[in-house]
Amino acid sequence: MSNLFCLTDAQMARLSPFFPKFHGKPNVDDRRVLSGLIFFIRNDLRWRDAPAAYGPHKTLYSRWKRWSEKGIFARMMAGLAAEHGEKTTVMIDATYLKAHRTATSMAAKKGGAGA
Repeated sequence: MSNLFCLTDAQMARLSPFFPKFHGKPNVDDRRVLSGLIFFIRNDLRWRDAPAAYGPHKTLYSRWKRWSEKGIFARMMAGLAAEHGEKTTVMIDATYLKAHRTATSMAAKKGGAGA
């Protein structure tokens, strides 16, 4: 379990104000689920490949989907960024696209009109 990611008490204290309030039955452990989501994203896994230490993969997926739709993650990022007092907008794009080897082949087919 040494290679698994787990949020510290200090990190959870900073993030807990952004968690939605639950009504009725309490949620499963937020630290475990959020740590699992971070591990999942860092390692580019399929939901089913998430380690069992983070709980059922369906729980991770449903929490990701529900919190994404409610804007919880966006509020977390905005709140954490506001703590640093930046006056300008900083954007990071971590997009990685891998094109198929034939994607750059734009030449006309052999024997076609215009060639």
